[in-house]
Amino acid sequence: MDLPTIQLFVTEKSTFRTVQAVNPLREYVRIHYDWRLARVVDEAGHVVDEIVWDARRSHSSIADRLQKIQEGRHLKEVKELLARFPDAIPDQMASVSDPSWPPMDETDEQLLQGASELLAKRGIANASGDIDRRLDMVVSSAMELRSSWTTSEARCVEWAGLFITEADLDVQRHQIPQAISDSESIVEAAKILGVSEPVHLPGDSEWLALKSLATGVTNSSQILLGHETSIREIAATYLPSLGALMGPISAAKLVVLAGGRERLARMPSGSLQVLGAHAAMSAHRRGAPPPKHGAVLFSMPQVSRSPRWVRGKIARFLAGKASIAVRVDHFGGEPWGPVIIEEINREVEAIKSRFPRPPKGR
Repeated sequence: MDLPTIQLFVTEKSTFRTVQAVNPLREYVRIHYDWRLARVVDEAGHVVDEIVWDARRSHSSIADRLQKIQEGRHLKEVKELLARFPDAIPDQMASVSDPSWPPMDETDEQLLQGASELLAKRGIANASGDIDRRLDMVVSSAMELRSSWTTSEARCVEWAGLFITEADLDVQRHQIPQAISDSESIVEAAKILGVSEPVHLPGDSEWLALKSLATGVTNSSQILLGHETSIREIAATYLPSLGALMGPISAAKLVVLAGGRERLARMPSGSLQVLGAHAAMSAHRRGAPPPKHGAVLFSMPQVSRSPRWVRGKIARFLAGKASIAVRVDHFGGEPWGPVIIEEINREVEAIKSRFPRPPKGR
């Protein structure tokens, strides 16, 4: 027996479309769709209903629809079909493997290409508004710069010390690269540092190599200073409470290690406490004692300058406070001021006073 036909309304501005009806006993299981149209398809692959997007097409309008699909949001056509078939399951990837899906013509392909390029540009523009990503960039860059600068600065000081033997390599450490960079000879550098002339002089090529290294060290110092200034400015508005507690640089590092401010705000204080202790955590998995703190918490003077036997207690206490501080920042609480920070520091001193000596047996 021939099946009856049904009329399907496509859009408000379009005409009715006639489609051969399928067995009404079949189950309407899926909605296949892309940026051009949406279809209800039953378990046998028959098209039960269809709505075509017939609005004016442009790169911008298509990019808007593609973005909605990427974000997992339903297009207008899908919503209308869901209203007609509440039990249907939307499947945005099914159109790719659907053999009966209508191919794009040359015009559609050109429009899609232009829309994809526009969507990519939007993604790049939106990324600049993601403070977590920007903070990750500047903090990671600063850490890489500091690692390189530390190595180069140590090499420069030791190299210069072979000639300027009377220089105090500890007290004048930060002056030596600048003196070498500003001088035309090792003798002039010695005069700037206020020490006797070298007994042995480097050759011309060796002096140029030493001076170029010193110039790189001084330039890197300025670049690093600019990075850290940027971190402090971002942390002042993005992490005011956490920055007040830990210092803006340490607060920013903690956020980067956690993968963003929201992730840090939702992280248990115990996990926050050991952020940055990658090597110690790996050793703990192999049977070593668990770490008491990560590198960021240890960089705080309240921890690093405290007696060894109380560092774990202080780190645990500060991790709890840091966990609260970042939640205040992320969820829009009142930023912490000096009064709260002073109270926390007094509690740290109280912990030290309660444990003036190491436990017996240690």
